[in-house]
Amino acid sequence: MVRAGGQLPEEPERAPTQGTHSELSGSASNVVQSGNIGGGVHFHQSGPAAAPLPRQLPGDVRGFVDRLTESRHLDAVLFPDATEPPTMSMAIIAGTAGVGKTSFALHWAHQAQDHFPDGQLYVNLRGYDPGEPVRPQQALERFLGALGVSPQAIPADVDASAGLYRSLLAGRRMLIVLDNAATAAQVRPLLPGTAGCLVLVTSRSRLSGLVVREGAHRLTLGMLPEAEAIELLRVVTAGYRSQDDPAMLAELAQLCARLPLALRIAAERAASRPWMHLDELVADLRSESALWDALTAEESEADAVRTVFAWSYRALPADTARLFRLLGLHPGAEFSVPVVAAMVGTSVTSARNQLDALAGAHMLENNSPGRYQFHDLLRSYATEQAGLEETQESRLTHVRRAIEWYLRMADAAQSLINPNEARVPLDSSGDYGIEPLVFAAYNDAIDWYETERPGLVAAVRAAATAGLHEIAWKLAVVLRSMYMRFNPFDDWITTATIGLSSARDLGDKAAEAELLESLGMAHTQSHRLREGIEFHTAALAIRRDLGNRSAEALSLNAIGLIHLRSRDLTGASTMFRRGMTIFRDLGDSYWEAVTAANLADVQTELGLLAEADLLVRHALEIFRRRGEKGGEGNALRILSGIGRELGDLETAQEHIAQAVAIARERRNPVWEGYWLIEFGKVQQMRGSADALVSFQRAAQLQRELGDLAREARAW
Repeated sequence: MVRAGGQLPEEPERAPTQGTHSELSGSASNVVQSGNIGGGVHFHQSGPAAAPLPRQLPGDVRGFVDRLTESRHLDAVLFPDATEPPTMSMAIIAGTAGVGKTSFALHWAHQAQDHFPDGQLYVNLRGYDPGEPVRPQQALERFLGALGVSPQAIPADVDASAGLYRSLLAGRRMLIVLDNAATAAQVRPLLPGTAGCLVLVTSRSRLSGLVVREGAHRLTLGMLPEAEAIELLRVVTAGYRSQDDPAMLAELAQLCARLPLALRIAAERAASRPWMHLDELVADLRSESALWDALTAEESEADAVRTVFAWSYRALPADTARLFRLLGLHPGAEFSVPVVAAMVGTSVTSARNQLDALAGAHMLENNSPGRYQFHDLLRSYATEQAGLEETQESRLTHVRRAIEWYLRMADAAQSLINPNEARVPLDSSGDYGIEPLVFAAYNDAIDWYETERPGLVAAVRAAATAGLHEIAWKLAVVLRSMYMRFNPFDDWITTATIGLSSARDLGDKAAEAELLESLGMAHTQSHRLREGIEFHTAALAIRRDLGNRSAEALSLNAIGLIHLRSRDLTGASTMFRRGMTIFRDLGDSYWEAVTAANLADVQTELGLLAEADLLVRHALEIFRRRGEKGGEGNALRILSGIGRELGDLETAQEHIAQAVAIARERRNPVWEGYWLIEFGKVQQMRGSADALVSFQRAAQLQRELGDLAREARAW
């Protein structure tokens, strides 16, 4: 761990770092091995737990118009024998924007899901959104989580994550939907390695590389035939309008370029005005089209879609239209009702009603309870309207309100997820009256963090882009306190790098040191020790210049841990001792205990067992007094090692059994996998065959955690 001590020096750590005192639950596997762990802790043989059965497909599309020809074609290509797995491993649904690729893919997937008894995975790769696309590592983290891998167990490297993903899919029959892919590079790491699974990709690109190299089958969707376009209009307006003139419906379909996105928006407007004759609505849209034609050199499908957007947008009530364009400024691709309320300065109830009105007009998508998103074309249109109709001051104010909400929510979540980390001071004078949600419990904070993760990264980026540098660095530091528990290295390094740049733009040296420390942690925990020590050394120099002794001691501890990983025990001992002295002088008992435990670990390895015993017992007393279970378990592991070296195997077994019990109680695979190695050593020295059980369990957990060095030691 980076701050909380306890690495075994023989090999580098993957995790934990600062998060040893984690209450995070969830193992990559719930296998429970048999065997008796001393001290009354028993593991009963129950066999492997059932593999998770993810059901991630969004809901089927209401009023989907058949596209029977395309559906039958896909069925014939993929399932020539309805009782067998798919004959191909990948299909690409290509076509222009707004043609209904996602709707078709999801509708087909719902019809075909019985072919995939092991479940479905889905991700929107956002390859054409105005913001950042989803990177392969981010998609893999989501998929691995759905497959039962705990956040700490997900490797930092995209190749390692992809390898674990392929291993977990081997032998399964699953459907994987990759929506809105822009390039083949986004797709390739997400492909299974064995037959039986089907990957369904949607894209505006032809993705020819996947066809040539991976043998994907490509189906290109065109505009709906006129009869199906008219049928879609009728389906959406059914129950709201009397029989409309087929000729008028045909003209309305033509004005929408027979594209499903535009057709649904137009049909919804027609349904909301049942008293108006369709020819009036068509004339209105025709006038809008003529206005647009006068501004463009030539007519295109994109022009037709834009015309429908403008036509529907101008029909919205003024407050709803303003919300629509302001939402185009939201930093993330998805948004919840509370952040929208904070962004526009209204009540949650009012925000929900307006969001539902926009979703009802097909100007927003509402794919999960309380969460909304744009089609990427509509988001671009909304952002453009905000640029035309809102002042620069208004745009900045509303962006700031959204980012302030994320900052205050993240701060509230940190207070439960990692309460031992110092809180970033927040200026109440600039919060615009924003009231963050209150988390009732730890798991509520975790759920919020996991749901909002992509939006939090986008918020840091948006803050820096808008020149809101103080918010950018503060949010990056708050996120560090959560990232160190879960190791989402891609998000962590991205936000810390942005925050560091913002701190330097402000000339805030203390903030710069915080972000340097954050980058040092991220690189150390992801096994890039050379970069880690460079960042930590830079942070240490700044903190010494500023005379911040507590922060200086934190940097000393972090550098000591890198020495420990590198087997420089003398250097590690020096750093820990200096840090411990400072914390003791400052009266900071918690961090004194952390550095004392780290120093005890080193002294044990150096054979200085008497000093190690005094140090770790002092640390254990503090951890127990504070209820710090991670620190307590780690101290017990060190005591077990000391007892083993002294030949007091019975006492050693009591200590390590208590530590493993803590790990299992907290359902923490990182702790369990690490501490079981020590447990196996004690059992082996006592001549117990149960050592095999402990080592095998440790090896299994280390494999799932992606720590090859520890897996090798366990074997």
